This record gives sequence, structure tokens and C-alpha cells, in this order.
Amino acid sequence: MKFVIALMFVAILAALFGAGRAMLKNGKPGEPKSHRMANALAWRVGLSVALFLMVLLAWQFGWIQPTGLQAGK
Repeated sequence: MKFVIALMFVAILAALFGAGRAMLKNGKPGEPKSHRMANALAWRVGLSVALFLMVLLAWQFGWIQPTGLQAGK
């Protein structure tokens, strides 16, 4: 499970760097701008939501256990 979470973080960072690269890349004058940055940011948001839901489901099914301070003590 740790490997999947780490892989998702790497994919989120790759999408973020892809959006930054698309933002900094200057297109030719007179050509319409591409939607690469918006698509990369949409992927980043989707991957982040998927990771959050995956962690919640893994906790619910008992695949991962929280560590740290217990609530109510």
C-alpha cells in the first residue's frame, strides 16, 4: 500500500511539473494557446482526490492503521 501511495504522489508531482512547463513554454505568435496547462492541472486535482479516497478506503477496510495520538484520551 505504501508503494501505491508513493506512486500516486510521484504522479501528482509529475502533473504539477507538466503544468508548470506548459505555462512557461511560449507559443509562436499568432497561434492559439494550447490547453496543456489546464489539462495537467485537472489531472493533478483528479489524482489528488483519488489518492484521498484511496487512503480513506484503505483505512476503512483496515489495510492501514493510523498511528500517533488517540482521540479522546
